[in-house]
Amino acid sequence: MRLSILRHAPSLSDGLLAGRRDVPADCADHATLARLAMRIGQPRQVIASPALRCRQTAEALGLTPERLEPALWEQDMGVWEGLPPDRLPDLGPLSPIELARHRPEAGESFDDMTARVIPVLQGLRDDCLVVAHAGTARAALSMVVGPAALSFSVAPLSLTILRRMGDAWAVEAVNLTVGE
Repeated sequence: MRLSILRHAPSLSDGLLAGRRDVPADCADHATLARLAMRIGQPRQVIASPALRCRQTAEALGLTPERLEPALWEQDMGVWEGLPPDRLPDLGPLSPIELARHRPEAGESFDDMTARVIPVLQGLRDDCLVVAHAGTARAALSMVVGPAALSFSVAPLSLTILRRMGDAWAVEAVNLTVGE
């Protein structure tokens, strides 16, 4: 089984941390979207986060998700949501395990998010394209590399691809973009 996770188009959040805020996507780069649509082709199955930015990205690619899955929402960053990057707290040096366990006030940790995302991904039985968030892609990667998944870059409109054989997952590609 092949699992492809597409991060939504860039968020229109004025440079502020979006997290669980339901902000729109910038789907104006028609050339990149056309190349991406050709790369993706016609997936057997498409599911998406119910976030507006994910639904808009799917629509811009001519895709109709067969279901919107609430468990695929981005990590809830609590009181950090809506902050500019320079106002986010400096957590100091944390190991990947400590970072994955850290929970922003009124939010959820990466571990909390993976606990809701991974069962959905493991429940898939056929090749699937998921239109979701950077956090969703990192949660999928954590099935292979654990909390070190937090170190991966996941750009807007990039693909992260995993394969499952039996119960074992393998990473095929991360942050794959269609480029110019």
